[in-house]
Amino acid sequence: MKTDLPTPKILIVDDTQANLFAMRKLLAQIDAELITVTSGNEALALCLDQRFALILLDVNMPEMDGYEVAALLANEPLNRDTPVIFVTAAYADDLNQLKGYRSGAVDYIAKPVNDSILLSKVKVFLELETGRQQLAQALAELGQRNQQLQVEITERRRIEEQMRHQATHDQLTGLPNRALFTETLDRFLSRAQRHDELFALLYVDIDGFKQVNDGHGHQAGDMLLQAFSQRLRSALRAEDVVARLGGDEFGVLLCKAADAAAIQQKCVDLCEILRAPYRLTSNGAAFTAHVGASIGAAIAMHHGTSRDSLVQAADNAMYEAKRSGKNQSRLAASQL
Repeated sequence: MKTDLPTPKILIVDDTQANLFAMRKLLAQIDAELITVTSGNEALALCLDQRFALILLDVNMPEMDGYEVAALLANEPLNRDTPVIFVTAAYADDLNQLKGYRSGAVDYIAKPVNDSILLSKVKVFLELETGRQQLAQALAELGQRNQQLQVEITERRRIEEQMRHQATHDQLTGLPNRALFTETLDRFLSRAQRHDELFALLYVDIDGFKQVNDGHGHQAGDMLLQAFSQRLRSALRAEDVVARLGGDEFGVLLCKAADAAAIQQKCVDLCEILRAPYRLTSNGAAFTAHVGASIGAAIAMHHGTSRDSLVQAADNAMYEAKRSGKNQSRLAASQL
């Protein structure tokens, strides 16, 4: 939203009070704030912290003449670009005018001042200052809007990322869900077929989950699922993939795993880790849950070359572990 532009300021510098009075009277009709001083030092002091649209500067002044003032103004950040018009009764020859322009003046007006010429020039420079202010304001608004857009873009990306995460991750455990796990499994299979990078697929099912869920309530069941998933995740390498496939069933992808004996030992270790007691709290009461895990394992390209065949092999092995007494693991029989 645009704001009102500040009233432009004109600085009039002349060591003669009569000249200052006449200049103020002449410029009273101009929509500008007029500030008068009688020396170059006063002018420079004001220019330290005030921005002027125009400076009308007498050339012939004691202590510091107009040329010196104009040259020093070029070093003042607020007014280095402020137009300076020399107003003088002398030094109007070409040589002195050239000196004035080199000092930073943009024009000369000879005394006695022609009112019409002075008013015309002052109006031109005020219009230029108004245009500068409008441009500065527009750039500031553009910068502000750009910042707002960046905030909006960042927020939209955050929401989109959150939605993508919610669509691909289990809300209770934070693990990848079945959809993302299936997508990752397909990618692993494709890589195995191209580069002979074998891996193992594990199906992990909690033994005894129903008793905890029914006996202590759904809150306890949810806490058990969270604790179980965290323990399973921490027992694997960072490059391995763990997902909650639904209910109390989890999927694991063991990277670069082709040695059957090593995989079987890893499954035995996981069963041991996962059967350790879980200390939980439900409805303010602490209790210990005793559950285990049945694990079925299948090696890509050995027990299946497609997603369906590999999943079926791991699933069958997991149910074989359950039928054999639970809390144990089985490696799939070769289907090739």
